[in-house]
Amino acid sequence: MKGSPKKLLVALFVGIWMSLPSVAFTQGETAVYAGNPQLPAPEFPAGLEWINVAGPLSIADLRGKAIILDFWTYGCINCLHVIPALKAVEAKYGHSLVVIGVHSAKFTNEGESENLRQIVQRYEVEHPVVNDNDFLIWRNWGVRAWPSFAFIDPLGNVLVIQGRDGQPTLTISGELPFAVFDSVVGGMLAHPNVVNLINDEPLRAAAYEGEAVLARPLRFPGKVLADAAGGRLFIADTGHHRIVVVDLAAQEVRHIIGDGRAGLTDGGYEVAAFQQPQGMALRGDVLYVADTQNHAIRAIDLITQQVTTIAGTGQQGLSGRAFGYSTDNPTQEALRSPWDVKFGAGDILYIAMAGTHQIWQLDLATNVLQPAVGNGREAALNASLADSELAQPSGLYWADGWLYFADSESSTIRVAAIAEDELRVVSGTTANSLFTFGDQDGPLADNLLQHPLGVAGSGSREDPIYIADTYNSRIKVLDPATLVTETIAGQGGRGGYRDGTLAEAEFDEPGGLDYLSSADGEQRIYVADTNNHAIRVIDLQRGVVETLQFRNPEMLQQADRLTVIAGDAWRDEVIEFPTQTVASGSGTIELSLTFPENYKINDNAHSSVEWQADEVGVIQLESESQEITSPQTTVQASFLPGKTTVRALLDVYWCEAENASLCYLERVTLAVPVTVQGEASNLVQLEHSLVVPGN
Repeated sequence: MKGSPKKLLVALFVGIWMSLPSVAFTQGETAVYAGNPQLPAPEFPAGLEWINVAGPLSIADLRGKAIILDFWTYGCINCLHVIPALKAVEAKYGHSLVVIGVHSAKFTNEGESENLRQIVQRYEVEHPVVNDNDFLIWRNWGVRAWPSFAFIDPLGNVLVIQGRDGQPTLTISGELPFAVFDSVVGGMLAHPNVVNLINDEPLRAAAYEGEAVLARPLRFPGKVLADAAGGRLFIADTGHHRIVVVDLAAQEVRHIIGDGRAGLTDGGYEVAAFQQPQGMALRGDVLYVADTQNHAIRAIDLITQQVTTIAGTGQQGLSGRAFGYSTDNPTQEALRSPWDVKFGAGDILYIAMAGTHQIWQLDLATNVLQPAVGNGREAALNASLADSELAQPSGLYWADGWLYFADSESSTIRVAAIAEDELRVVSGTTANSLFTFGDQDGPLADNLLQHPLGVAGSGSREDPIYIADTYNSRIKVLDPATLVTETIAGQGGRGGYRDGTLAEAEFDEPGGLDYLSSADGEQRIYVADTNNHAIRVIDLQRGVVETLQFRNPEMLQQADRLTVIAGDAWRDEVIEFPTQTVASGSGTIELSLTFPENYKINDNAHSSVEWQADEVGVIQLESESQEITSPQTTVQASFLPGKTTVRALLDVYWCEAENASLCYLERVTLAVPVTVQGEASNLVQLEHSLVVPGN
């Protein structure tokens, strides 16, 4: 029989549906596995990239295990909401269950496997993930929305689902709670047909992509807040579940708020716990924080150094609230993924409630919490504040009575004119679509963004508005008078890391930014360069981008983990050497590293050199890659007449001799032109001196 996997599956499905038991997924009803449908699951297509597992999986590999297929895309807040429930069911059933994340990307940027690996690390997803960027698995299963789920029993058969409309389906969409996963998986594993076939062995050669050994000073920082009056920078060190306070004049870390472990605990700086905090707002001596994964708003008293919860229960709300709802007991209101906070007029604290596709407000004077913009339906409709429809607002900026916000899933910057009761788009697509995006500068109606997460400015409607165009890995500026959007810095594409001029600089999914001007006319944009684990500084006067270097990086160390400070050399610099001449025949290429006094190679990390020769046939290298274990590293080579350039690509982890847990990373390329002729030496020498960052 010929035909696509989808056609074969549908044919089988139609032929046997009427005689099979099914599972009903009705809202509020617990689902139970009711039998063993004899419907073989379609095999995974060949040639796809897999993450968190040593190689591609097959249905045959997984016989004896219950399987959940999670169809997701990583910019989707509803998809992220399900991760805790999936982790809980994985913890309960262990290796007898396999969750497979089928990542079918909505945005172009999400389809890149390297970006997907970053997300897997950011959200600590430990199960296998397959990059279904061409929607092959999606189409085989007839999926239509994110997130969606399918279930396969330990015999490799599909669990047929009775949809909410009473009709049979292979998948179910929406944010399923733990109880549904629990009952279905428990039912499958306890069924008489499979109970004696359960395979609870770990997956072969599992390879979790998370950072198991090395830590960075910052991990996926999501947002920054610049305090001009106090000369401070507040950093949401999102992946480390903490807030970092930096003295900008001294470039020193002053305080760490949070113990670095995910949790919801009030109290002093050292005992307080957050879970993936994002946006911040400052009023007087109190810092307000959108504690995203705790679904809460936290208040930090910077004088008493105490953290309290002022809104949210710590549990994720199951749905949004209708416009007009309010409560004067905000700590009893279950919120949904607050992503940013910003003060408006008076005591109004606006909250980008990404999970309900609304903007809420908390009146600190009356303690009243209520929706302020949007009816809760995910869409891109501009109307009155009550009737407008938003799509995952993720960044806020207040300017003279107007609330600008980065509406990430519609790929727009929108503004709510509060007094005028009006919402409109100022940058990005005007098509009222969630699927129109790109990377294009120009006037409104021509320019395109891709999943922006941040927006900032001076606070005046007349001044430029700065945009973290996240999935384009660019920083852009909007002229509020002409509504023209232009790129300031960033190369776009897949993202990268490079300091230098505005034209040279590269970012990787920057998630937040803030603008700061000084009395002497300096203007800077501080950027949370999320996937580069760094804070970047755009100096608008000098026209350069630099990485913020902390003079006391030891403050950022993680307990019992080797902490790597990227240093100045993280810019992937190429250092050119004068031409060297060698004789034909056997010879040696020698690399010599010079360390500052009381520094050494770190024995607990893998330092390496990759050797390259531009012209094939002039130099033949005995080895193309070597581990660096001492200041001198040599490779044997054969030299033949001609000219070429030898390159040494270094990744060197080095540290204080007495404090081996604090380590610096030198990533640099040394390049030396080589001429092979005459009776010259048979030695090519490369020397490089390492310098402590900031010195």
